[in-house]
Amino acid sequence: MASGFSWGGGRSRCFSHWQEFQKCYAQTDTPSECAPQSEDYLECLHHTKAAQRNDAVEAEYKRRLAQQQQAAAHAAAHPAPPPKQVPPPADADAK
Repeated sequence: MASGFSWGGGRSRCFSHWQEFQKCYAQTDTPSECAPQSEDYLECLHHTKAAQRNDAVEAEYKRRLAQQQQAAAHAAAHPAPPPKQVPPPADADAK
């Protein structure tokens, strides 16, 4: 991957991230200063943060779906009572 060539022969999608990381690593005395570039490169390769976010979104969707289904089941098991019939008002003209 670090060669910069993709399967199709062109530049790989992560090559620019690799170059940034390599440049930082070559110029610094402490490799820990290059942690952001390393994270960017590894994220480009493996999509771990994107996968975690997708998992969180899917879990929230499933939680809300289950909550809606539970509410629908509760409403079906306990229907609301019918509205009370209010007698029509007596005519004031009938007096």
